[in-house]
Amino acid sequence: MHLTPALGSHGPDAASRAVRNRVVAAAAIEAVAAADGGTRLPVLASQAPLVLRRTPDAVYLVGGAAGPLGGDSLALRVAVGAGAFLRLRTAAAAIALPGLDGLESVLRVSIAVGEGGRLEYLPEPVVVTDGARHATLVSVTLAAGASLVLRDEVLLGRHGEAGGTARTDLQVSYAGRPLLRHALAISGTDPVSLGPAVLAGHRAVGMLLLVNALGGAETFGANEASDVQGHTGMASSAAEAAVMPLAGPGVLVTALADNAVRLRRRLEVRGRPSAAATP
Repeated sequence: MHLTPALGSHGPDAASRAVRNRVVAAAAIEAVAAADGGTRLPVLASQAPLVLRRTPDAVYLVGGAAGPLGGDSLALRVAVGAGAFLRLRTAAAAIALPGLDGLESVLRVSIAVGEGGRLEYLPEPVVVTDGARHATLVSVTLAAGASLVLRDEVLLGRHGEAGGTARTDLQVSYAGRPLLRHALAISGTDPVSLGPAVLAGHRAVGMLLLVNALGGAETFGANEASDVQGHTGMASSAAEAAVMPLAGPGVLVTALADNAVRLRRRLEVRGRPSAAATP
């Protein structure tokens, strides 16, 4: 973990304050197929607040400190080799808090999945509190035949709060070609964000990306929407959820809700395979 001065600080007092309130940290995980058909984790590297912990069914990202705070720069690298399976989760929701200098906190996630590899990246929501600015930037490279389940959820504010500003950016490539470019920028105090074209008055928004994830099919065929509804909780919430088949092996589900519980019901994945052992 490195503590560095924030950009734009002036004078020794400002520099000292920035050092105390900006964290630069990185974590990495690599999963490879084992000879017995399971999965090994030759790399499991952590830097607080990004702390990785193995369990029998998944690897969890455990927050080693409060935040992220404004100005924090966090990076997570995930590599899943050919034929390996990794389920990556977080132990709790992330609470994005404002820093003293008004800077944005950033989490950069870099993902690579090899041929026949499978990754489930299912973090808990990011709660963006009043005055906070937070960005989640995810870059994914999938080899041909790779499988991905990826979920991202954002809540504007804690109970009784309007919420701060959040932006997400997801870029996914499959077999060397672009598969998805998805971006969202919202604010709890922005009338446009809360209006009918974006959040329609809701405070919780999320997306679920499925690539080669339902029975290993290369595409979803002619009934993409019904296939996805059968594997998620969105079937009864069509007015606040949408399914977009991609020009490739994938489907993007987006959903709105009044709270985190309802949003999760619409973006929960059913019938997932069991995690392989990770000795």
